[in-house]
Amino acid sequence: MPRTRSLAWSELKIGVLAIAALIIAAMLIFALGGQGGFFWQRYSLKVRFPNAAGIKAGSPVRVAGVEVGSVTDMNFIGSQVEIEFEVLKDVQDRVRTTSVATVGSVSLLGEGAIDITARTDGTPLPEWGYVKAAPVPATLSDVASRASEGIEQVNMLVKDLRAGKGTAGRLLTDEAVYRQMEVLTTNAANVTRALQQGRGSLGRLLNDPTAARELETSMTNLSLVAQRLSAGEGSLGKLLKDEQFFQTLTEATRNFEALGARLNKGEGTAGKFLTDDALYMRLTAVADRFERVATQISEGEGSAGRLLNDRQLYDNMNQAAGELRGLIADIRKDPRKYLNIKVSIF
Repeated sequence: MPRTRSLAWSELKIGVLAIAALIIAAMLIFALGGQGGFFWQRYSLKVRFPNAAGIKAGSPVRVAGVEVGSVTDMNFIGSQVEIEFEVLKDVQDRVRTTSVATVGSVSLLGEGAIDITARTDGTPLPEWGYVKAAPVPATLSDVASRASEGIEQVNMLVKDLRAGKGTAGRLLTDEAVYRQMEVLTTNAANVTRALQQGRGSLGRLLNDPTAARELETSMTNLSLVAQRLSAGEGSLGKLLKDEQFFQTLTEATRNFEALGARLNKGEGTAGKFLTDDALYMRLTAVADRFERVATQISEGEGSAGRLLNDRQLYDNMNQAAGELRGLIADIRKDPRKYLNIKVSIF
């Protein structure tokens, strides 16, 4: 019996050692083969993307570029994909409410990964909390699709150019437009040649040192005028700098405003003229009377009308005036003839 117990205990020790060896081996495999750590060293988070973009179960999760976990599960929530993943508790203080998750890539073959920004503001996310998702970047297929659309648009543009559509198309296909462009180019070359030869005002300015000096002198004078204005010299300078002149101008403006207000209220003769209908009617009546008098005179009515329109009356008055001038001339020549005064006492 004692020998039998000794053999059983030996076998038991071998079994215990084998189990312990298996446990140690499993722990070594977990420690060396993955970055997720043991289950008590990890906690779970979630994120939602409109497009998984190559992410699958087992895809790595990185915080600030350091791999700290992996994707554990993926589910559809409406039109979005909810991704569950585990990360080390050591980085829980860096994954906060202000962190942002983006879809990254492990290689150029399209294998995806989740990249999370490390932040120090905000509060740490609890287990099963949601990380904010950034827009999913364009994949290689999206780039290829956009490139295909761009190539198609370029092909359509080339077709339009060949068909002569648009200004560029007409320039490429229309001989008349080409000739016009050639004439324009020739004219531009002629203008450039004339400028180089010093023709015209601009050519003289470019080639004649005297014209350049005159222009420089004018600019200097203009600068001096600006300096004088800034210094408050002259009437215009006082207008810009003199506070008293500004106040006087402001007061004059206020007086004009007050005058305008009084006119609008109908005060004074000018105000009544602008606002009083009775005065307007009187002036209209006077104007009508003058118009009637002018009409009567032009039609020859009355003494003034006959004087303006009767030729015989005009001639008679002209003749009378001539005779009166002759009489006055005779009186001046011989006053005694007309001024013969006799004085007798008895």
